[in-house]
Amino acid sequence: MDQISSQAAAQAAATPGTVATPAAGLEPAAPAAAVSGDGQAEVLLDARNLKKYFPIYGGILRRVVGQVYAVDDVSLQIYRGETFGLVGESGCGKTTFGRTVIRLEKATAGSVSLDGQDVLALNDRDLRRMRRRMQIIFQDPYGSLNPRMPVSDIIGEGLLAQADAENQWGKRSVRDKRVGDYLEAVGLRREYSRRYPHEFSGGQRQRIGIARALALDPEFVVCDEPVSALDVSIQSQILNVLSELRREFHLTLLFIAHNLSVVQYFCQRVGVMYLGTLVEVASVEQLYATPRHPYTVALLSAIPLPDPRIRKKRLVLKGDVPSPANPPSGCRFHTRCWLYEKLGRPENCVTVEPALRDVGGGQQAACHYAEYVNPSAVQEATAAQDAVATAAAD
Repeated sequence: MDQISSQAAAQAAATPGTVATPAAGLEPAAPAAAVSGDGQAEVLLDARNLKKYFPIYGGILRRVVGQVYAVDDVSLQIYRGETFGLVGESGCGKTTFGRTVIRLEKATAGSVSLDGQDVLALNDRDLRRMRRRMQIIFQDPYGSLNPRMPVSDIIGEGLLAQADAENQWGKRSVRDKRVGDYLEAVGLRREYSRRYPHEFSGGQRQRIGIARALALDPEFVVCDEPVSALDVSIQSQILNVLSELRREFHLTLLFIAHNLSVVQYFCQRVGVMYLGTLVEVASVEQLYATPRHPYTVALLSAIPLPDPRIRKKRLVLKGDVPSPANPPSGCRFHTRCWLYEKLGRPENCVTVEPALRDVGGGQQAACHYAEYVNPSAVQEATAAQDAVATAAAD
């Protein structure tokens, strides 16, 4: 789309001022998935049994002595037009999953299809054309921009690589016009295209990164923690820009984040990852109201409340996250699981890896005892934890 409407540019530029939390100023996300003729949501991205292992080298001859199971047998569907949130602790494989589905990382096994086309089977020429349909917004607004290139070349580089007789992007005048259009769409001035990255603030750099990702008019965009490196007030501005652009250009987003409050307002569905696997998938309403995996419960309990007068009890997980090079047998979470302890350490938690299964209403959880996760069980676990902490203090 060569011409960006002035209305879209005005909406993107109209960003709020200082806010109390990253989620402030945002409206709860409404379901936006496209529906096919038979009434079913249309799947845009379909990842099946996706694996990405990184080799560990050792010895004088640098032989492979092990594997880091960064993404291990993850299956996930993202519907056209929706914003799917992917959350979890650092190192759980969120970013690796996002980079692998768009082939910035080579998959070890599994399949990925975008609108029915096998992404992993594409040759170099076909993959180059597929890049028009899938892009990424990187986490670091400083490291992701080449400091030696002006903004016009940073955004226009992808256009030049995809130039053909049809789009005329090989012409400098056509390319510069499109760069200016997308700068205005993200709330920046057209004349900024002559500046270099060091002349911008962090929020402005991230807007440039967004413009670069959208310049090719993609259908699917991976947002790799696009606001985590920004100040709180700037976070809400970037999120509002993304929200407006998603509606304007009918984008499908994979939104990778740590901030669960932002995910609650920005996404329609959420996937929770732990140690390379997907442990729960649900709509935002289901996940935040009735989480069905013990790990999800612990994550949600860690969300801080904006009112300091309210004392929130947190369910603290014991121990450290196991090494992704040597994950525990059975359920990978059982070494830190409060429900495992409460139920008397069932043997199948140690010996059998739970599959991601439907636990009602389309909500999926990879837990043998997901039906036992309820408010009373969480309250008992929190009370027991507080009692142990009190006894240790005395």
